[in-house]
Amino acid sequence: MTDDNRLRLASLIFAVLWTAMMWWWNRPFDAAQIVLLVLCGVLCGLGWHFGYGRWFRWYVRRGRKVAR
Repeated sequence: MTDDNRLRLASLIFAVLWTAMMWWWNRPFDAAQIVLLVLCGVLCGLGWHFGYGRWFRWYVRRGRKVAR
């Protein structure tokens, strides 16, 4: 598995877990709340992907070894 695929998988898992925890925390729901919660989950996943990806690439470019 490449580093990009690991990052995508981690972002997906983070978004699903974040959405599930927010869903569990804020019951009961209306339809509008569910739509907003899912959109916020997508934004959190994208933020994780781009933010962590940018940090990771910067970290590797500086010559640091990545633990495997």
